[in-house]
Amino acid sequence: MPLNLKKRSIRYLLIGLMGVTVVLLGFTAYYNWLISAAGFVLVAPLFFFIILYDEREKKEIEEYISTLSYRVKKVGEEALMEMPIGIMLINDDYYIEWTNPFISSCFSEDTLIGRSLYDVAESVVPLIKQEVETEIITLHNRKFRVIHKRDEKLLYFLDVTEQAEIEKLYEEERTVIAVIFLDNYDDVTQGMDDPTRSNLNNLVTSILNRWAQENGLFIKRVSSDRYIAVFNESILQDLEKEKFTILDDVRDSTAKQNVGLTLSIGVGTGVSSLPELGALAQSSLDLALGRGGDQVAIKQSNGKVKFFGGKSNPVEKRTRVRARVISHALKELVIESEKVIIMGHKYPDMDAIGASIGILKVAQMNQREGYVVVNFNEIDTGVRRLMEEIQKNEGLFSRFITPEQALEIATEDTLLVIVDTHKPSLVIEERLLTKIDHTVVIDHHRRGEEFISHPLLVYMEPYASSTSELVTELLEYQPKNSKIEMLEATALLAGIIVDTKSFTLRTGSRTFDAASYLRAHGADTVLVQRFLKEDIDTYVRRAKLIESVSYYHDGIVIAAGKEDEVYNQVLLAQTADTLLSMDGVKASFVLSKRSENMIGISARSLGDINVQIIMEALNGGGHLTNAATQLTGVSVEEAQQSLKDAIDEYFEGRTKE
Repeated sequence: MPLNLKKRSIRYLLIGLMGVTVVLLGFTAYYNWLISAAGFVLVAPLFFFIILYDEREKKEIEEYISTLSYRVKKVGEEALMEMPIGIMLINDDYYIEWTNPFISSCFSEDTLIGRSLYDVAESVVPLIKQEVETEIITLHNRKFRVIHKRDEKLLYFLDVTEQAEIEKLYEEERTVIAVIFLDNYDDVTQGMDDPTRSNLNNLVTSILNRWAQENGLFIKRVSSDRYIAVFNESILQDLEKEKFTILDDVRDSTAKQNVGLTLSIGVGTGVSSLPELGALAQSSLDLALGRGGDQVAIKQSNGKVKFFGGKSNPVEKRTRVRARVISHALKELVIESEKVIIMGHKYPDMDAIGASIGILKVAQMNQREGYVVVNFNEIDTGVRRLMEEIQKNEGLFSRFITPEQALEIATEDTLLVIVDTHKPSLVIEERLLTKIDHTVVIDHHRRGEEFISHPLLVYMEPYASSTSELVTELLEYQPKNSKIEMLEATALLAGIIVDTKSFTLRTGSRTFDAASYLRAHGADTVLVQRFLKEDIDTYVRRAKLIESVSYYHDGIVIAAGKEDEVYNQVLLAQTADTLLSMDGVKASFVLSKRSENMIGISARSLGDINVQIIMEALNGGGHLTNAATQLTGVSVEEAQQSLKDAIDEYFEGRTKE
């Protein structure tokens, strides 16, 4: 029973009254002791009553506190023994010293005392060793949040199974939006009569509707080449497991009609806001199309992107309109700038240097200063031969500067043009990206997750053989007040020849058009061959790498250097190209040490296998038939195993016909 506040007030009032009376009687005794003595006799019973009352109140308080202490203790004991929270005491050797009944019942045993934690709940041991304070683990098909009190050697087990199931259900039921786009619908249907076009539309729509019905999606056609699909996370996980076979179904079915239509799908997931989901889906679609189409891009709110498909070569465009528009836009940006700085990727190849020289010519045609950034300590033999030839042309060679010089001359009105790459981590001098606000990206690789932020102009065409081909097309629409010199045309042609392996890979009709244009402006094919010659030592080292080759999967070969041998990236790429020319080889992978702590991998294919996706699984990238990556902190053997795992992952689910 709680203490009565009214009684406490009366007690304090009586004690106060007694004190006042004593003071008054003492003051009266000073003047008349007889009256004071009489007063003491009269109030003595009151004093006695007050003292008894105070004693009784003290006794009640003590009894109340004793009762409350007992009740609190009893509640604590009952909570310890009966609350649905597991409690476990262990010793230094991970043996259980005591548990409450709840945790024993969770293990369907009478007692756990004396048993080792390794036998009862081994998954808890790492938590204790790593001194983790709390973590969710699974024991006997139930989820527990384990709280570790290190000093007391105490473990609390909170059953969160229902909470975990609700969270899982929430995650699975979250809305997902997808935008489905027919990549080449306009090109394919151009010139078709109405019945043929209607039959094609019916075929594609029926395939998509059947796919949607089988997997539980809602799908709606919103235009001739675009659909919207709505579903949830659980369905998305199932579609990921089957690798979005709808891509193969549409491609194969339309190919039988001699049409060859492909799909691109952009998926937005990971947020609850529908406008944000729609924006993510459209952004994913843009990314998929930027990589050449015929694939799925799944973009989450945290920026992570997953890719599926991309098994076919991107279709070459039939019009030069885009090249002309980009060329005019580039011209305007160059004219608005004080100077132009051109930069390729680290360890530039012929394509990067050739494209840089082409953009340098664009700047000169528009009466602007242009400079090419080159780290002369990071160029291979072929590029070095080209630079030696350029040195003979003083006017051209003076336009090549070091990264440090570029940082010095860069101003607010400088235009930075990035060629043959779109990844900030791969450019020669990353600090230029932060110092110069106006940036243009020109590249022929499929777009990856990493991308230069906020460029003014992007010209990415994955169907193109090389960046030199793209730049050559841009040159055709620039002012003709400056003639393209022989060495400039030769450098551009060398870039095309290197990336197409002498016009044998990734070569379209526009590749030959660009080569013809350069040849007409004096490009020297004999000089190109002189640039590309190799020495005997390089040939022998490449032969040693080829000697280590082994088959993995049908048509895939892997060559690996020894742990104590270091090869440069160019030699790895050349070896991969050589292996690809062998009979029965569809894809080649070559890996070796590039430095003390780095393993380089070069990948090549004939187009049946998308090596870009395999390299992206290892944090690399590139093109469908030409890709690479670098791994740090691993041995050659470990890197080879990681490569095999990535190849296995690529082929998982892709054998279905």
